Amino acid sequence: MSSFQELIQSSTPVIVDFSAEWCQPCKMMSPILKEAKKKLGDQVRILKVDVDKTRSVSQRFQISSVPTIVIFKNGAPVFRQSGVMQTAQLVQALQPFL
Repeated sequence: MSSFQELIQSSTPVIVDFSAEWCQPCKMMSPILKEAKKKLGDQVRILKVDVDKTRSVSQRFQISSVPTIVIFKNGAPVFRQSGVMQTAQLVQALQPFL
């Protein structure tokens, strides 16, 4: 299993969905992320991170509410938003990094 740091060290943008199983809005993000992946294909990677199971990663990126979407490029966070995003918003946020 690759470490989180290895997974985000990519020139391909990586969308990280910081979420939790008990979080209702987080469940709303799954179909939105699937739709964005369908639109963008191999131009993007998506990782789901459960904040309750990976506390060290969540703390490192100061995740205080879920869902939080962070887009990484070459290991650096380039976009961050908490709360549910619509597919169009997410695709638009990714455009500068594709």
